[in-house]
Amino acid sequence: MSATVSHHSTHALSTAKPQVDAFFDKRTCSVQYVVSDPASGRCALIDPILDYDEKSGSIATTSADTLLALVEERGLKVEWILDTHPHADHFSASGYLKDRTGAKTAIGERVVDVQRLWRKIYNLTGFEANGSQWDHLFADGDVFQIGDMNARVVFSPGHTLASITYVVGDAAFIHDTLFMPDFGTARCDFPGGNARALWRTIHHILALPDGTRLFSGHDYMPGGRAPAWESTIASQRDQNVHLVQARTEDEFVAMRQARDAKLPMPKLILHALQVNMAGGRLPTPESNGRRYLKIPLEALPHAVWD
Repeated sequence: MSATVSHHSTHALSTAKPQVDAFFDKRTCSVQYVVSDPASGRCALIDPILDYDEKSGSIATTSADTLLALVEERGLKVEWILDTHPHADHFSASGYLKDRTGAKTAIGERVVDVQRLWRKIYNLTGFEANGSQWDHLFADGDVFQIGDMNARVVFSPGHTLASITYVVGDAAFIHDTLFMPDFGTARCDFPGGNARALWRTIHHILALPDGTRLFSGHDYMPGGRAPAWESTIASQRDQNVHLVQARTEDEFVAMRQARDAKLPMPKLILHALQVNMAGGRLPTPESNGRRYLKIPLEALPHAVWD
């Protein structure tokens, strides 16, 4: 384990107010973040996006390069490249950004459960399902540093088996748990998802201090409003449309399951998981120098068609 991480630390977390810069990707409705310590100039990149056009099979680094441009403009030093979970709707740029910055990559330790599940779906018999594709695997309660700021890891299952929240000072990066209050909560019907687990995760997040800034990983702009990604504990607790509608765990599970049963799969789920469970690394080139994605047919037999 890295010397910069303490396991299940009991010391009080910093009351630091990190600088948070968000970048919204219109293609995937995703948000990637740079969270930086103003005092030391150190930063972490959270849920970075590797651009992918499924129609042509093209890869680009435009989104990830916007993070690097901000880092350079501010004179920041990247210490960590952090994923909250293996994404189903975009490729992770963690591998590319590690090559560019030399920073450590990390994800939650339960990623091994996701790897085992999807290794079977893809029939990747030689794939190492041990999390070794990242420099560090975080356990629930781990505390690590971004510059002089403490950051804490909160295991946040429900949307996936491996989801975690990063609490950095007064900012919490909650990705696919709570969206903006006018949109609601994350789906739980992916392999390994669980609506009861998500209910408990949400209430764990809402137990954070009232002054905590909450940063979501997606925004779907209901009603055609402008993209938004920052909310408060109070606004989520009092106004989140799903939490207003479902006041108990059983009500929430029934609502979530009924809603999820009507949702088509993300268009990139089968493209993205094979990359994202490998730490954002693309498949190894074959004998002709070209890389190939593997798309399993009938792997999600109950998926809704749109």
